[in-house]
Amino acid sequence: MALTLRSSTSFMAPVDSKTHRASEELPRMLAFDVRKAAGRPPTLKAPRQDVIQPATLLQHAEKAAAELLHGPPAAHGAGTARVPVYVMLPLDTVSLAGRLTRARPLNASLMALRTAGVEGVMVDVWWGLVEKDGPLRYNWDAYAELVHMVERNGLKLQMVMSFHQCGGNVGDNCSIPLPPWVQEEMSRNPDIVYADRSGRRNPEYISLGCDMLPVLRGRTPIQVYSDYMRSFRDRFRDHLGRAIVEIQVGMGPCGELRYPSYPESNGTWRFPGIGEFQCYDKYMKASLRAAAVSVGREEWGKGGPHDAGHYNQFPDDTGFFRREGTWNSDYGNFFLEWYSSMLLEHGDRVLAAAQAIFRGTGAVLSGKVAGIHWHYRTRSHAAELTAGYYNTRHRNGYLPIAKMMAMRGVILNFTCMEMKDEQQPGRAGCSPELLVRQVKQAAAAAGAELAGENSLERYDESAYSQVLAMSRGDDGMGLTAFTYLRMNKKLFEGENWRRLVAFVKRMSEGGRRVVLPRSDTAGSDLYVGFVAGANRETKVDAAVPR
Repeated sequence: MALTLRSSTSFMAPVDSKTHRASEELPRMLAFDVRKAAGRPPTLKAPRQDVIQPATLLQHAEKAAAELLHGPPAAHGAGTARVPVYVMLPLDTVSLAGRLTRARPLNASLMALRTAGVEGVMVDVWWGLVEKDGPLRYNWDAYAELVHMVERNGLKLQMVMSFHQCGGNVGDNCSIPLPPWVQEEMSRNPDIVYADRSGRRNPEYISLGCDMLPVLRGRTPIQVYSDYMRSFRDRFRDHLGRAIVEIQVGMGPCGELRYPSYPESNGTWRFPGIGEFQCYDKYMKASLRAAAVSVGREEWGKGGPHDAGHYNQFPDDTGFFRREGTWNSDYGNFFLEWYSSMLLEHGDRVLAAAQAIFRGTGAVLSGKVAGIHWHYRTRSHAAELTAGYYNTRHRNGYLPIAKMMAMRGVILNFTCMEMKDEQQPGRAGCSPELLVRQVKQAAAAAGAELAGENSLERYDESAYSQVLAMSRGDDGMGLTAFTYLRMNKKLFEGENWRRLVAFVKRMSEGGRRVVLPRSDTAGSDLYVGFVAGANRETKVDAAVPR
């Protein structure tokens, strides 16, 4: 029996562009310079459940695919470790109208992922969709439908508390802004969002400078995030720790703990530009002034570095980031300490709230850190500095982050696991491999669990092999899980699908080389992809965009 996955129409819906109670007391904030990390948080363990599909066709398709793709179970080699693989769902899995997009094809795609051995899926739970009707007015219905669908297919869920807007960054193919009532507050008070030196404001995420100020209709941003997560917990309490095994807590643009220093919208930034510092809203400037006064250097608090250049410059084009630039001066150290500490404290506030809310639910927490690998081989690491990671030739900027996450019992999720140095442009000073190695070492030293993602859509064997190499614990730090970016039409095409299946199997067996057969025991061909022509028979639709 041949398994054919087909979708004659796009899974992606067209984007319609027209369209308090007191928070629980949060635990005391941690200082960022933690000296001793707590024990490792629990590793993701999500045993599978056998699910009987109601449709006979789906039963036969799953049985045939399982026979072909998995075969008899193989013994694990000594010292190997299973790494569960998750797949990110499309960004618009829930539409702007608050409905699950193309539910039937989505269900078929989940069935296919299950037969491939995938552990589960990841989905963004957009603040801009759930709380769009007004403060404390939440609509979880579409996500509840998704949870039940995933559960019926025997898969697990990683659900992302996405407090950022979708649109304007790498891979964003739809637009989901922040809630309309939040946008109204932004219009009244533009300083609640980040701004660069020229005054350009970024609406992706609320500025951390006002974390503890009641700028959102009487609530602070931390209270708003807390109320949102608490409502989520109450709605999905019966699924937490069962179908929902992980909550990834968004802490910045793209859900990452960073500043929006390299926005792609309107051509503001292009790879491999150094980006710009985002500290010019009135709340960040007030904090900088106070920090400067506290060290007796009031003149240092008048603004960020005047010689840090522009978004698309290179380090040597600037006085601040060049080899012997002011980044390595007393002033540079003061400013970068303040800038990175503000980010770290923000992350700790958000994660402290999440820790208090989800404690005892059985779901683990994770937080995402960006893989900013360009200009890594320079002394200043300029692109990392503007994003808030004080990582230079002389300083490990990822260790404080790993320590904070370890103390909160949070898994550190890191990107660019698929990248090799040799594939990057030489002029950009890239080294994703050295960066991943540094983050793995920081996580190991801090006692933090580490998970991974790929940064860009890749379907080739080279990318999969690199992820396998990075996921192994040969250096003392393997991955607890890997999340693949992203489910789309191309993923289900013949060779791309075959490579994914082999990759998942190798990850489940600690990196053992797996070669899949071209046909099952009955000799029928395997084809997982899209059949051209309207008159071809459809076996199972796949919920993936064109």
